[in-house]
Amino acid sequence: MTQFLPPNLLALFAPRDPIPYLPPLEKLPHEKHHNQPYCGIAPYIREFEDPRDAPPPTRAETREERMERKRREKIERRQQEVETELKMWDPHNDPNAQGDAFKTLFVARVNYDTTESKLRREFEVYGPIKRIHMVYSKRSGKPRGYAFIEYEHERDMHSAYKHADGKKIDGRRVLVDVERGRTVKGWRPRRLGGGLGGTRRGGADVNIRHSGRDDTSRYDERDRDRDRERERRERSRERDKERERRRSRSRDRRRRSRSRDKEERRRSRERSKDKDRDRKRRSSRSRERARRERERKEELRGGGGGDMAEPSEAGDAPPDDGPPGELGPDGPDGPEEKGRDRDRERRRSHRSERERRRDRDRERDREHKRGERGGERGRDEARGGAGGGGQDNGLEGLGSDGRDMYMESEGGDGYLAPENGYLMEAAPE
Repeated sequence: MTQFLPPNLLALFAPRDPIPYLPPLEKLPHEKHHNQPYCGIAPYIREFEDPRDAPPPTRAETREERMERKRREKIERRQQEVETELKMWDPHNDPNAQGDAFKTLFVARVNYDTTESKLRREFEVYGPIKRIHMVYSKRSGKPRGYAFIEYEHERDMHSAYKHADGKKIDGRRVLVDVERGRTVKGWRPRRLGGGLGGTRRGGADVNIRHSGRDDTSRYDERDRDRDRERERRERSRERDKERERRRSRSRDRRRRSRSRDKEERRRSRERSKDKDRDRKRRSSRSRERARRERERKEELRGGGGGDMAEPSEAGDAPPDDGPPGELGPDGPDGPEEKGRDRDRERRRSHRSERERRRDRDRERDREHKRGERGGERGRDEARGGAGGGGQDNGLEGLGSDGRDMYMESEGGDGYLAPENGYLMEAAPE
């Protein structure tokens, strides 16, 4: 496979040159014998210096002692410089201190990127500004972080002194105070050992955390106010969380209530549908029973001879829905039979108006047919009386209705069939 590789890759598989042969050493370096053997220092003790002639030992300065010494020297030099500058310092003759001192506002802790125009825009809300003097370093030319603002009116300076302290400008909260160099007797600036702050008194054990235009009690009160505000915000957040939990629980309850109401409405609709279905089924059964009952009555009224029983004076009893020959547990007049009668009466009372109209129309047709048959029989009797020589068959004293009942109940020479309204002849004997 390697014979198909290109020469540059095939050279990678070529063997290296064999290791050259070197003759072995006779002895290793640590095995060789030295010409002079090791010995002690006793022969050289007489060459040492006499301890009585040696200088006293000097104590070396430790790192902590050196740092403390440098700090003391720095403090001493700074005290000398402050004393020298304090003799030369006179704020009333300072060429940079111009304008009315009682209209001038001192602004400290200014962001190094804040410009004079930015300061003017922020402090013009309290009144018209006459002059702004920003202090820069003489060596580097960079801003020192404080400025003096002179207002046109003293009341505007007092308003800014009262409301602008702690205002955030370019991400930093500024400190606002009056110009104390020319207004307070014996005042000294911070660089000369004065000022109001206590952050440069020494180490962390003596420095005051806050500095400003008033005493430290003001900042203690501010700390207490800040703590109270923090506690108020925490309580507010807790109340908001509790309110949100109550709202979520209320939403869950409303959601569950809506689901229960929805399920109840669905079940109610299903029950209503079942009731409608049962009502329609009962109505159809009632109509079917009524139809069968009417057919039986018509058969009883239309049947002749002794085969069919005549209806009683009280009316035809409704037939039983059960199969013939079967009675209830208490006989034909038992509670089950009475209950079925009540059900049939209730179903019969719930028949629709359409069924009632249909029954009335059928009854009207029957009455009309009976009237026509009665007229025909009257004419036949008149003709029979004229041809028969005044034979009395016992029907002259009856009216048309009586003759109709007699013809329907009589099974002699002929009878009137209720099915078609024609007079039927009796079957020959």
